[in-house]
Amino acid sequence: MTQVSTSINPHAAQPTSLVALTKSLWCNRQLIVQMTRREVVGRYKGSALGLAWSFFNPVFMLTVYTFVFSVIFKSRWGVGGEESKTQFAVVLFVGMIVHGLFAEVLNRAPSLILSNVNYVKKVIFPVEILPVIAMGAALFHSLISVGVLLAAFILFNGYLHWTVIFTPLVLLPLVILTTAFAWMLASLGVFLRDVRQTIGIITTVMLFLAPVFYPVTALPEEFRPWIMANPLTFIIEQAREVLIWGHLPNWMGLALYTLVATGSAWAGYAWFQKTRKGFADVL
Repeated sequence: MTQVSTSINPHAAQPTSLVALTKSLWCNRQLIVQMTRREVVGRYKGSALGLAWSFFNPVFMLTVYTFVFSVIFKSRWGVGGEESKTQFAVVLFVGMIVHGLFAEVLNRAPSLILSNVNYVKKVIFPVEILPVIAMGAALFHSLISVGVLLAAFILFNGYLHWTVIFTPLVLLPLVILTTAFAWMLASLGVFLRDVRQTIGIITTVMLFLAPVFYPVTALPEEFRPWIMANPLTFIIEQAREVLIWGHLPNWMGLALYTLVATGSAWAGYAWFQKTRKGFADVL
């Protein structure tokens, strides 16, 4: 495995520019891919089914959602017109996939440096790529879940909307923004150990303050601005547009979201690089 680093001194100042961020990701791309693969495979190491669990887990969850919400609760999303019994479960699953991607990375972020102390102290290693690797592993599982969702949609409805091709473009801004948060939390987790417990509470709250289990229109007008302020809301809504309803995404909204996410990623990376020189003293 090739390892790349710009310095062997853990206390040295690190570059914080957007160019440096792009260069780091490009120069370490092979290492990122290799470590992401190891992360994914290592999660199921020792289990009988191995990597197949990444497929069976979302299948099981979608089956449970379908049974509970379509058979027991007989829930409907309330979009008007004829709605199949399984529609609510499929719509719900889209929200769970988006939140799952976001929550998995953020919940892991505070412990990324703490669980890789040797990379900070003893090994020449670009520690700034650790949040990117965590995102890569989470993204792999999310894409498997999307595949299960599409298979279920075809099974339930007999067709697939052509707009599903825009799914990567819809998820890209969230991937960038989540990585930005991951850089910040990975750094904060070194100096403030309570961050690990706090972020789990926050991601759970964000699950219920996003339109995962209910449509935005189900809320009174005075509460809708709070839901729309959740960074998950727009992505969940747009994912449903292209995956479930067969509509084109909001291109202007995605462009603005991507712009803000890119600026946040730069800020998160700069924060990580500015604070990383103190990692070795704390660990």
